[in-house]
Amino acid sequence: RKIEQFMSQPFHVAEQFTGIPGMYVKLEDTIRSFEEMLSGKYDDLPVQAFRMTGTIDDVVEAAKKMGS
Repeated sequence: RKIEQFMSQPFHVAEQFTGIPGMYVKLEDTIRSFEEMLSGKYDDLPVQAFRMTGTIDDVVEAAKKMGS
């Protein structure tokens, strides 16, 4: 479920529909993010923190703002 939400990254083409500015994420960051997610590093973060974020670092920040 977290991977599914993480794949909802804010794309530039969707900005006019979502109101969220699009983000460019480097391939290396995407690979690192998935490796860390699959290893269980972020199992303690809420699913909602993964929605419409760019990098895994953005997810961690979103989780902090949620109080996790």
